[in-house]
Parts: sequence; C-alpha cells; structure tokens
Amino acid sequence: MTTRLSAPDTSLPPSLDNDAINDLLAEIASQAAESDVEGDFPVDSFAALAEVGLLSVTLPGQALDGSTVNTPGLLQLLKRIGGANLAVGRVYEGHINALHLIHLVASNAQKRGWFAEAQDHRLFSVWNTQANDGVRIHAVGNGRYVLEGCKTFCSGAGWINRPLVTGELMDGQTARGWQVCIIPTEQVQPIPQDDSFWKPLGMRASASFKMDFTGVELTDDDLLGQPGDYYQQPHFSGGAIRFAAVQLGGAESLFEHTRQFLRDLNRTGDPFQKARLAEMAWLVESGNQWINSAAQKTDQWFLEKTDPAKTVTYANMTRTAIEGICTRVMQLTEQAVGARGLLRPLPFERIIRDLTLYLRQPAPDATIQDIGAYVSTHSETAHDLWH
Repeated sequence: MTTRLSAPDTSLPPSLDNDAINDLLAEIASQAAESDVEGDFPVDSFAALAEVGLLSVTLPGQALDGSTVNTPGLLQLLKRIGGANLAVGRVYEGHINALHLIHLVASNAQKRGWFAEAQDHRLFSVWNTQANDGVRIHAVGNGRYVLEGCKTFCSGAGWINRPLVTGELMDGQTARGWQVCIIPTEQVQPIPQDDSFWKPLGMRASASFKMDFTGVELTDDDLLGQPGDYYQQPHFSGGAIRFAAVQLGGAESLFEHTRQFLRDLNRTGDPFQKARLAEMAWLVESGNQWINSAAQKTDQWFLEKTDPAKTVTYANMTRTAIEGICTRVMQLTEQAVGARGLLRPLPFERIIRDLTLYLRQPAPDATIQDIGAYVSTHSETAHDLWH
C-alpha cells in the first residue's frame, strides 16, 4: 500500500517560538547593512541564531529533526532567514546542509560528537568548489591523512568551526574516490585564507574566500562516510530546494519593501504601480507554491523510496522556477522604486546585488537539460508525472 502524507504544514513547528523568531529576523535585518562589507562576516546575526537554538534545530529531538520528514517547515525557516539577510541565509543553509549529510552517513559515534558540537554553537558548512589546485586527501598509514590543495568560494571562511571539505582520497598513487572530511579547525594547523579575489557584486558578508588546506592532518574519525557518498542521489542534487528557499526569501523581502516604499510615497493608487505589485504578488506566491510542493514531494518520495531521478528532476524544476521568479521580481522592484529607491540606506540595492550573485548557481544549463531528458523519456502522462 502506498504511504500518503497529509497536506504539507508550511508554518514553522509549534515548538519554535514564533515571537522569538520574528524578533530574531528583525534583528538580523537591522544588522544587514552594517555587515555588507567585503571581508566582513555577520557575527552578531549568527550569535543571535545560536541564542534561539537555530544552529541545532535539525538535531535529533529538535523541532526540525533531520532524521524525520520536516522539509516544509525547514524550507519556510530558510526562506524567512534569507528574507532578513541573504548572506546570513546562504551561510546558514550551508550549516544545515552539513548537518543533513551527517544525519545521512555518519557513524553513531560521529553523530554524537558532531551534534554535540552543533549544540555548543559550532558553525558547520560545506566547501566543495575548487579549481585546478583542488584538495587531495593522502592516506599516510595508521588511520591518518594529510590534506593538500585548496577550495574556493568557502562561505564563512575562518568563521566556520567545522568545515565539511571534499577531496580525492589518495592511497599512494591510487585515487580511491571523492571523500568527505570534517575539519576540527582548532585542533589543526591554521588554515590560510585568501580574500584577494573576493570582490563580489553582492553577498559580501558571506565571506566566501579561498582556503588552503595543505598540511592539515586528520584521522579516520574526521572522515565522513565512504568515498562517493557525497554524490548520493537524491540528496546531492535534491538539496537545491534549500538554497532556492533562501533565494525566494530575498524576492519576498523585495516585494514587502516595495509595498512599503510605495505606501510611504502615496503611490499605491497609480495603475502601473498596482500592476507591478500584482505581478510581484503572484510571482512570490507561485514561488511559495513551488517550495511547498517540492518539500512535500521530497518527504513523500523519500518515504515511498521513489526513483531518486524523480526527486532530483522536481528539485531542478524548483530551482529553475525560483531563479526566474527572483529575476522578474528584481526587475519589477527596480521599475517600481526608480533611481531614488536604489540609493542607500534603503535596502533595495543591497538585496538586489545579493540576490543577483546568489542566483548564479552551478550548471544551470545542465539542470535544464536534465529536466528535459527526464520528461522526454518517461512514459507517464503529463498529469501523472509528479504523482
């Protein structure tokens, strides 16, 4: 018999104090402009996230326990944090992503250790992007390893306590596969960081520097899972719905700020402005429908052990749709507020810069091709494709 979930609950879990969350989001939003500096990091915002328990919210027994099906509530939380500050949302999503991978493949002993560190406000992240000088993990015997090479776009850089780093596991001259490790930063030699290339259009406060891990020594206890586990589907590509939720938060924030801006100028009676607000309203709501549906289907298909390709394709459609929604909302915002609205200290130019950069996710063309390949090779009717 097929298991069926009830309609997704898109509100935050009742065990999360909504008043505290609302106060937190207002605090993060108020700090966003101050931390919008190359080389800076929103330290105070993450201290506030830790204080209300959101660094540990996906741990066992918590409101969004990652070992159960809680994706609708998680995406709503990610969206709201992104709406307060996209740079904070980006780094926070990386923290959640790392904890998700620990839930999936860590040993019980590793889970106890790493979850305790998250409970103690240690900040995790996932650093996978690299260039020609990428990371190799050299096995040197007796359960010990030495790292060589660099990662780029390491969001959070030196502020991350437990970076999850991927690299080619080497046994002598033999490559054994793509391995994940989690680095206890205070227990290894200092990790040099290069911020010279970090001159971004937006997301300045995400501090996405280049990090050089050459010479870092680890043990078996620091290796997460087996070679190849990182790319397990649907978890690898299906996680795109999380960053899409953060991105949608930026679009929703632009919509809200635009409404308030036009009210303050007494321009809401203008027929062209009403048309822009109308389009923004249905775009943002369609984005909410996308992430809510993706969340519900992700959980449903996980319980039913559905073909991972189906989950991945739906996640790819979701990230692609959200990209288009956000792009159009930015265009409408710029038209609605005009030049005067794009001046600091108003938040529009910062949010637009941040969202423009954040939307540049890996392999958008390949993502679209994969969607086309799936729908062209499956025999279900259009009505039944996603049921």
